[in-house]
Amino acid sequence: MTFEEFASAHLAAVLRFAAVLAGDRAAADDLAQEVLIRAYSRWDRIGGLERPEFYVRKMILNEFLSWRRRSARQARRDLLAERASAVPDHAQAYSEREALLGELSKLPRRQRAVLVLRYYEGRPDTEIAQLLGCSPGTVRGYASRALAALRVEMTPRPGAALRTKVES
Repeated sequence: MTFEEFASAHLAAVLRFAAVLAGDRAAADDLAQEVLIRAYSRWDRIGGLERPEFYVRKMILNEFLSWRRRSARQARRDLLAERASAVPDHAQAYSEREALLGELSKLPRRQRAVLVLRYYEGRPDTEIAQLLGCSPGTVRGYASRALAALRVEMTPRPGAALRTKVES
């Protein structure tokens, strides 16, 4: 499989995966672009693998997990999030989805990666463990803690709706 064949067949899925991980379309585009540039330069080796798309997803996952260590990118992401929050959301129909994505972005990166791989990608725990380089038990632990945190944050608090109506 050539790189061009891979890109035409899997680019949309790679971008969607990066977007769900990054929580921001621009950051996802940057993430995917960096990974695909590196993959292109090594394609003679990657293209010969049984599942090159699995390898590229692992590259995206590793790049996403390493972004925390890069302060310049984090500062840029914080600036983008600040600008995005200043713009009002005109699509109220998607507010629950946006709330979930917002809470998902607050999770530690490995927990977020586990939830994305499990529920968005539909991957089994053994495959997630292989991608993250840990045991399936660790994957289940990450998932459990992440879901518990989401339940706490996504549970409506008594009086929250009342305050919103009164403040309006």
